[in-house]
Amino acid sequence: MARARPSELLDALWERGRRYLGCELALMGGAMTWVSERNLVSAISNAGGFGVLACGSMPPEALAAEIDATRALTDRRFGVNLIVMHPALDELVRVCIDRRVSHVVLAGGLPPREAIARIRAAGLEVMAFAPAAAIAKKLVRQGVSALVVEGHEAGGHVGPVATSVLAQEILPVVREVPVFVAGGIGHGEMIAAYLLMGAAGVQMGTVFVCASESIAHPAFKQAFLRASARDAVVSVQVDPQFKVIPVRALANAGTQRFIETQHEVIGRYRRGELSFEEASLAIEHFWAGALKRAVIDGDVENGSLMAGQSVGMVTRIQPAAAILAELVEQANDALGRLGERRPRVATAG
Repeated sequence: MARARPSELLDALWERGRRYLGCELALMGGAMTWVSERNLVSAISNAGGFGVLACGSMPPEALAAEIDATRALTDRRFGVNLIVMHPALDELVRVCIDRRVSHVVLAGGLPPREAIARIRAAGLEVMAFAPAAAIAKKLVRQGVSALVVEGHEAGGHVGPVATSVLAQEILPVVREVPVFVAGGIGHGEMIAAYLLMGAAGVQMGTVFVCASESIAHPAFKQAFLRASARDAVVSVQVDPQFKVIPVRALANAGTQRFIETQHEVIGRYRRGELSFEEASLAIEHFWAGALKRAVIDGDVENGSLMAGQSVGMVTRIQPAAAILAELVEQANDALGRLGERRPRVATAG
């Protein structure tokens, strides 16, 4: 299979990102729990991109085994995404340091200053997510070596601000470290646009779910192939008193049942049948294990189908290398059209 061939202009635009990641294409695979494991991550890295393992809720020993298994499939660089709320975060950081992972991505909240310091002191690169310019600047001061700007269009846990707005807010004011843009990117033309705005590269997750190397259940992949952008919706919170963590996923029977469950549980709380803590826990635990049920078991009606709004651009199952090649070709074409659109200025003869 032909490898992705960036044009000279594309290579120049994302040179900083390529150097930082240590790969040919400054295109990171978004870390998706149960999906971004050894097979998909190694495939992305082997094709010239930068795969990122999703640690999710793995215990330290499982993460160590997954890193080793990924190394057996690729001799190229890849990163590890750690959720900062994980109760064993310190031990997971130690695993990454001991295994000499080149890049650690801290996600799911503001990373502890101590974790950043430990990773950098060990000689590893550390990346973090910036939901606002002020936080981006704070993270740079704390020592992160790169930032990811991820907007509301992304799949999974999302913030309230669109990617395009965050990019305009952060890219002009953060120059000290490479900044990668994520959320809703499904076409090479958008990659080119963000690079022209000053991004060092991009991160994409949803477009890789249907890679042939992805271990996601065939029914899960078919749900993606059938979906349009409007099918990827954010979880509904029916009462401001009972917080629901916003998660973008494809609407299914489970989505509707979650709304009904909230109404039922909150009604019981209002009638004095449940304490506030019991009601909150019942709502919080509704989706427990739901992502695994969908991704691994194929229960696409009751499981959680986390997907970004770019899902409508996922149209077929193909190897990760073909996905990357297609994206690069699209970016090359978009950049090539720049010269055609440039107005010609007449000169006096």
